[in-house]
Amino acid sequence: MSVFIAKRVLTLIATLIGASIVIFLVMEILPGDPALVILGVDASDEAVLALTKELGLDRPPLLRYWGWITGILQGELGNSYAYKVPVWELVEGALLITIPLAVMSIFLSIIFALVVGLYAAANHNKAGDITLMGISQLGISIPNFWLAILLIMLFAIELRWLPAGGFPGWKDGIWVCLKALLLPSLALATVVGAILARITRSSVLEVFREDYVRTARAKGLSQRATLWRHVLRNALIPVLTVTGIQFAALLTGTVVVENVFHIPGLGSLVLKAINNRDTIVVENVVLLLATMIIVVNFAVDILYAVIDPRLKAHDI
Repeated sequence: MSVFIAKRVLTLIATLIGASIVIFLVMEILPGDPALVILGVDASDEAVLALTKELGLDRPPLLRYWGWITGILQGELGNSYAYKVPVWELVEGALLITIPLAVMSIFLSIIFALVVGLYAAANHNKAGDITLMGISQLGISIPNFWLAILLIMLFAIELRWLPAGGFPGWKDGIWVCLKALLLPSLALATVVGAILARITRSSVLEVFREDYVRTARAKGLSQRATLWRHVLRNALIPVLTVTGIQFAALLTGTVVVENVFHIPGLGSLVLKAINNRDTIVVENVVLLLATMIIVVNFAVDILYAVIDPRLKAHDI
């Protein structure tokens, strides 16, 4: 097990390094001068040059990349070009919103996927299966930003059950904040949940066809008991794979959904930083999002070994 984990940790580190290089290079080739954006188009060349030097943007790219990475390792993310405050202060406040939003979304997705997927598999080719798979196909087809608008129109404007947007702050109470995050999390969870539901159904049906499952049924074990004792654990392996992949889609979806609901999370922060050409904020936020995705996939790999020891032994 230790060899398995060590190999996965090395892969995680190599992936993070590669991601940081790609992020830095993309920000380098983007058009626009941060100093010029901050000072405005009417600023003199001398003022722009002075600010460029003050921000350290006159240094060679390799030195700036090395300074960025060593700063991260020391816990120093630098100062925002636009807001003149430490980047961590901006990121910390946004994280306290985006992480609960992501957790709520993935939780709702998994619950929906298990309930719908298991029910559809247990009632294969029946009316319930066909109806639920049709609904899940519709869920996959709807863009999350458009669904977010529909949710606002229904639950905020027509029914007035939930707020249309904004975030009150955790000091106003957990329940108030969770209500503010419920509609955004539903908008994010719908597509992911629909995809996971279809994967769960397919995986369960595939395991149902295995010889050991047929043997259990032949011995008189009920379908429900067979499902919970023999099928579900093996069927979860491909579901975990897709869950790790879809977590990336969920996090990238926050960029759009948070702006629809005017929620000051990481998505809103990175979009404002891009508009302001605040490259240091963009680099740190995007690397943080990439790190979250990579760590989640690392956790999924470890869960593989826990659920199915054959994968662990084969990998070693």
